Amino acid sequence: MTANSTPLGRTRRLLEKARYLNLATVSPEGQPWVATLEYAWQADPLRFVFGSAGLSRHGLDIAHTPAVSGTLFVAPSTPGLDIDAVDGAQFTGTCGEISAAELGDYYSHFYRTVFPDPEQRDRFRLQPSQLRAPAPHRLYVVIVEEWWLIDTRTWERDRIDRRMEVPLTELSAAALDGRPSRPSRNPPVAAPAQGNGHRTPTGQGR
Repeated sequence: MTANSTPLGRTRRLLEKARYLNLATVSPEGQPWVATLEYAWQADPLRFVFGSAGLSRHGLDIAHTPAVSGTLFVAPSTPGLDIDAVDGAQFTGTCGEISAAELGDYYSHFYRTVFPDPEQRDRFRLQPSQLRAPAPHRLYVVIVEEWWLIDTRTWERDRIDRRMEVPLTELSAAALDGRPSRPSRNPPVAAPAQGNGHRTPTGQGR
């Protein structure tokens, strides 16, 4: 078994390579929604940071119901069936807007991840003042509460897709290659900001 075939190694690869996650939310009326979002991640606790307008559909959902679930995956680069190259994770968690007081814990890391090229980052990132009221955009954080990986160990035999849960205690910052951690705060659930919900070139999602 190689390091990349362990739950920890697979999780590390997914976090670094997937780039986008699918986030599922639900409206006050019970209508489901899924948004595809560019993210940055941090550990201790494991969480995802993304940017969106407060009036995006998922932003409005989160303001009412912070419980979320989601997926991220990587696929083979060539056509055909390659089970070893396909991988994915599913998670549940709690999501909320990052408050102005906590913005400094996430701002720089988020934009370094989304725009690794310094010139693009300087061109497209929003300033901190544009991520708090009365501006339309916010950064959000998902605190992961449960984490599962695709379990393909018996798929070739019975063609049943299974999942295996990975304890979050195994996914510490030290285990995930020393990824910087931040204070373990529960994300605030704030009122939605004003905005039109359109995707911008700053990593914000519809």
